[in-house]
Amino acid sequence: MGDDPGRLYRLDGVAHIAGVINDEPRRCISSVRRQQGMRLDERYVPYLQMAGLYHLARLNDRWFRLDEPLVSAFVERWRPETHTFHMPFGECTITLQDVAYQLGLPVDGNYVSGCLIDFHLYIEGGRPAWQWFHELLGVLPPENQVQKFAVNCTWFQETFAECPDGADEETVRRFVRAYIMMLLGTQLFADKSGNRIHIRWLPYVARLEEMGRYSWGSAALAWLYRHVVKLAGPLQLLQSWIFWRFPTLRPSGYDEISWPLASRWSGYNPEISNKGPRVQMARLKIDLLQPRQFIWMPYSALDVIQVVHPEVLEPRHTMLWRCRTSLIYFAVVEWHQVDRVLPQFGGVQPIPSPALNIDFLMSKDGRGGDRWFPAQYADWHVHWQERAEHILQFDIVPDPGPSHDFLTWWYQHGKRFLSPEMLLVDPYQ
Repeated sequence: MGDDPGRLYRLDGVAHIAGVINDEPRRCISSVRRQQGMRLDERYVPYLQMAGLYHLARLNDRWFRLDEPLVSAFVERWRPETHTFHMPFGECTITLQDVAYQLGLPVDGNYVSGCLIDFHLYIEGGRPAWQWFHELLGVLPPENQVQKFAVNCTWFQETFAECPDGADEETVRRFVRAYIMMLLGTQLFADKSGNRIHIRWLPYVARLEEMGRYSWGSAALAWLYRHVVKLAGPLQLLQSWIFWRFPTLRPSGYDEISWPLASRWSGYNPEISNKGPRVQMARLKIDLLQPRQFIWMPYSALDVIQVVHPEVLEPRHTMLWRCRTSLIYFAVVEWHQVDRVLPQFGGVQPIPSPALNIDFLMSKDGRGGDRWFPAQYADWHVHWQERAEHILQFDIVPDPGPSHDFLTWWYQHGKRFLSPEMLLVDPYQ
C-alpha cells in the first residue's frame, strides 16, 4: 500500500463511502442519537465517578442533535486506511486527546475486550448468561424484548427509568448497572440500529468498583474509527470535533464553554429539510476552506483551560495522546496514527510514513457472530499494554502546521476537492 500513493489516497468520486459524487448523496444520517430516557440519579454518581463515566453521563443529560448533512459531508472525506479526514490543506483526525476533552473520558487503562465465543459459558462459574443478568439487574426481559444477546432499549428505559425512593444499596447498584449498560450502548458503542443493548457488559458492571481500570476513551475511538462510514458510535464526538476545529462551520450563538467540551452545543437544533442540497453546500464549504480556517490546537485557549477537569490532565492520560498504538474494543482493533497529524499536538507535519495495512484486522470484525480472535489479536493487545514505549517525540513550535514538503506532496497525491469543477476556484493557486 505504501508503494502506491495513488491507491492510498483514492478519493475517486468517494464511491467507497458516499456514492458517486455527481449523484444525489446516498448516505445522509437518518436518525438522531437516542436519548436514554433514564434520569441521572444522584445516587449513581459515586459509581459513575469510579467507572470514569461521570462526565459522559452529565453530557448525556444534555439535548443533542446531529447536523446530518454536515456530518455526511465529512464522512465523504474519511479514509479508513489512515483514520484521517483528507482535506484541501492536508490530513486531520479525531485523537485520544479529542476524546478526553470532548467527552471527558479516561484514556489510560486496560483495553476493553474479552472472549465472546460461547458467551453463555463465559459467565462466571459457567452459569447461563441470562441467569447472571437476572442476578445483576434483578429482573429478566420478556422474550419479545430480546434479540440473541441484545435487549431492546425501550425495555431498559421503561424498567429502569427511575430508582425508587428509599431503595436499599443493592437496588441502587442494580439501577446503576442498567444505567451504565444504556450509557455505553447508546453513547459510545451504538450500532447502526441504535435500539439494542448488548449484554457483553455484564462482566464489567458485575464489578462496578473495577470499571475505572479500563480505557473507555480508546475503546470509544476504536469503535468510531471502524464505524464512521456506517454513521454509528459516538457521533456527538464527531460533530463537536467539527465545530471546535472548523469555526466557519459551527453554529452561531454557542459561545458558552462548559465541561465536557461537547456540551457546548447542547440544544443545537439544525434544519432537517433539504438534506441533499445541504450536503452539497457543506461539501463546497469544505472544498473552499483556507488553511487558517482549521484550528490545530483549540484546547490551548484560556477559556478552555479554565473549565477542564484536572482528571483528564493527569500525565498518565496526556502522554497517551501522542501515542502511536493500537485501539481495542473487543473484536475491533484500529490504529492511533497521530504521526499523520502532528500539528494537532503543536508540531510540524512532514511527509508521513506509509499507513499500516489493517485490512486483515478489518476483515475479521463482524465475522462469526461477534467473536474475539485471541490468536490473531494477541500482538495488538501486547502493543496496547506496551503503549508507554510508543509515545512520539517531536519539537513543539509556535506556529504548527504542514511543512512545505508535505504540502507539495499532498497537492500531488491528495484528492483535495470533491465538488464539481464548475463550482470551484482553487483557493491555493
